[in-house]
Amino acid sequence: MTETTRPLFEAEHEDFRKTVRTFFEREVAPHHDQWEKDGIVPRDLWLKAGEAGLLCFDVDEAYGGAGVQDFRYNVVLSEEQTRAGCSGPGFSVHSDIIVPYLSSLGTEEQKRKWLPGCVSGEVITAIAMTEPGAGSDLQGVRTTAIDQGDHYLLNGSKTFISNGINADIVIVVCRTDPDAGHQGISLLVVERGMEGFERGRNLEKVGLHAQDTAELSFTDVRVPKENLLGAEGSGFISLMMNLQQERLIIAAQAAAACDLMVEICLDYAQTRQAFGKPIGKFQHNRFLIAEMATEAEVTRVFVDDCIRKHLTGSLDPKGASMAKWWATELQNKLVNQAVQLHGGYGYMLEYPVAKAFLDSRISTIYGGTTEIQKEIIGRSLGL
Repeated sequence: MTETTRPLFEAEHEDFRKTVRTFFEREVAPHHDQWEKDGIVPRDLWLKAGEAGLLCFDVDEAYGGAGVQDFRYNVVLSEEQTRAGCSGPGFSVHSDIIVPYLSSLGTEEQKRKWLPGCVSGEVITAIAMTEPGAGSDLQGVRTTAIDQGDHYLLNGSKTFISNGINADIVIVVCRTDPDAGHQGISLLVVERGMEGFERGRNLEKVGLHAQDTAELSFTDVRVPKENLLGAEGSGFISLMMNLQQERLIIAAQAAAACDLMVEICLDYAQTRQAFGKPIGKFQHNRFLIAEMATEAEVTRVFVDDCIRKHLTGSLDPKGASMAKWWATELQNKLVNQAVQLHGGYGYMLEYPVAKAFLDSRISTIYGGTTEIQKEIIGRSLGL
């Protein structure tokens, strides 16, 4: 669906889209191949993004943000990053997933300490949930934080942490009461340089090569009580509240990826010749792309409707889970079909479909696997 026909957006969103597209074309795309080889995006890109007003625009003006409480701007940025094929910058993880915890749970002192840097790009954030033995099951978290009076003593390890190498602050999901089940889970903000906080490997992944994803370890880290985010024992509930937006932005990214695959395949089918005519003239390919375009359009309409509901606060967990699993599974299906349509060229990394094939595989896993989403939906249906 073209941008001009989407009723979800207004003129100011499309003006912002032009700004974002120009930023990715000038500041990201020319360097992204090198960053893929490096396995990380340089910190100065974050500063450029902050200067361009592309980070945390919903943060209140009192803390350096634009105070724009309109999730459609977040969607525009993610769509344009997807369109550019520049998967390295972890802007969405930072702005859409992590900083909202600081904004909604932080004390006045915490907000003044961290939010201005989050907006400017000087402070890069990460959230540490997943452990070697605990992924989707957050109640299986083993990282502990023992109350020591004026501080917590934090011990444990985390893995698959996006922005993990670059991060200046990490929201760590930990257990402050080992006997309280989900009510014993809390959120602590660990800062760069705290003794005992170590970064392990920058993990080698199937795709998203330019996005730093790390192992983190915490050995007797003294975390001041002032770095407790929200009330002690409220971490699990806080995580559940913010997961809807996380799943929605992943769905929006997946829907944008589906649109991109249709665009790429259509162009290829019109220009690639076989047996004396464009391959799009063969009925199989014509039908294939017709199906892809229909599925992408239907998904876009559904995800846009979920975004509209999110804007009014009426999106429920079932809707977010439906959007997440459907859009990401379709993304993987369409990317796979695109590779097949391109033949041998689709297997070459110089073609965008090959990179999209590698980058897309994670979409049905992070933010809660497809199976977890179906479990949520099934329970919401009374099963």
